[in-house]
Amino acid sequence: MKFGVATFITDQGIAPTALGRAIEERGLDSLFIAEHTHIPVDRRSPYPGGGELPEIYYRTLDPFVALSAAAAVTQRILLGTGIALVAQRDPIITAKEVASLDLVSGGRAVFGVGIGWNREEMENHGTDPRTRGRLVDERLRAMRELWTKDKAEFHGEFVDFDPVYCRPKPVQRPHPPLYVGGGEAAFHRVADLGDAWLAISLPPEQLGPQIDRLRSIAGRDVPVTVYGVANKPEIIEQYTRLDVERLLFYLPTKPEAETLSYLDRFADVAERFR
Repeated sequence: MKFGVATFITDQGIAPTALGRAIEERGLDSLFIAEHTHIPVDRRSPYPGGGELPEIYYRTLDPFVALSAAAAVTQRILLGTGIALVAQRDPIITAKEVASLDLVSGGRAVFGVGIGWNREEMENHGTDPRTRGRLVDERLRAMRELWTKDKAEFHGEFVDFDPVYCRPKPVQRPHPPLYVGGGEAAFHRVADLGDAWLAISLPPEQLGPQIDRLRSIAGRDVPVTVYGVANKPEIIEQYTRLDVERLLFYLPTKPEAETLSYLDRFADVAERFR
């Protein structure tokens, strides 16, 4: 079992450089960070977690800037988006950002993706929430062309460009792994486009049947990373009985001293299950 960290990096918490170093020093294997470009003042979409939207959502750093900073001071940990909101992202710019992160990190980028929940946020990017699933699928396919073809072109419903050069190419071949986030509604996206499933905070008793369902749809053993796991040994013990590749501890966004204390506890628990 591998263990990493999932968090929101903001202007009020630990810096990405200090965080990246601390994760690597403690023997954890990865850092995944969330993305929100902005939060509309007039927001009608309910927060999936219930209640008021936490302040961290309003203050996230750009994930590729933050992960590049962490890449500069680390050698080993994977650097992932958890998740990048592809429905709000230009595919050509995003393809370049992913490939650039993979290059500067020496092939450690992981592209975690999802369709998002904040309808008003995506509407400000010109995205129709009703078609965001098809849009994300098409943008991911276009990005794969940009990563893998010297002269890439794509002609679809939402993405359309004649042959282009888009460099740098990623270090990883054919491209950095695509971790697709979401529930059962995303299983066909995982099957068609994903290298792994990023399961969002599913308890073990629900996760096992979902893994079976996903692999039945995909026709292969899709690797699974679980996002947002609580630091509770009795729960982690249950995950170890499932065919899961990695657990991501949820790290609250705190100043550096408090963050290091959390990471110490994560490392202690992870060591028990290695």
